[in-house]
Amino acid sequence: MSLIPSFFGRRSSDPFSLDLLDPFRDWPVASSGHETSQFAATRVDWKETPEAHVFKADVPGLKKEEVKVEVEEGNVLQISGERSREKEEKNDTWHRVERSSGKFLRRFRLPENAKVEQVKASMENGVLTVTVPKEEVKKPEVKSIDISG
Repeated sequence: MSLIPSFFGRRSSDPFSLDLLDPFRDWPVASSGHETSQFAATRVDWKETPEAHVFKADVPGLKKEEVKVEVEEGNVLQISGERSREKEEKNDTWHRVERSSGKFLRRFRLPENAKVEQVKASMENGVLTVTVPKEEVKKPEVKSIDISG
């Protein structure tokens, strides 16, 4: 008996699968970690415009009540939420479970020019948009000095 999982020669027993090889099938994985790993890695884009910092997070299938946007410690933007696992009925036969469930949490340290008291958030078509306005950068005043002599 080999201690290394078999990488070759095993085809999926799932008749709906297109996966011919799953090299990690036999590796021990904690069910709670595996279950939430994809959702925990919620993708977030952060762009800076002249007026604001804009964060866009993919949260498909979630309602706005299931997502939380907070500012902690004065300048840390925190986006969190949870997708519940679908209820399993006694007579159901699952062929594939790919949609992830569980909690997610993303934190971003905002720059000093962020107006954290004016943060706005909206959600449309599974995309959460958080807008953090920026303070205007004051241009240093230049004073011309006459040269005598």
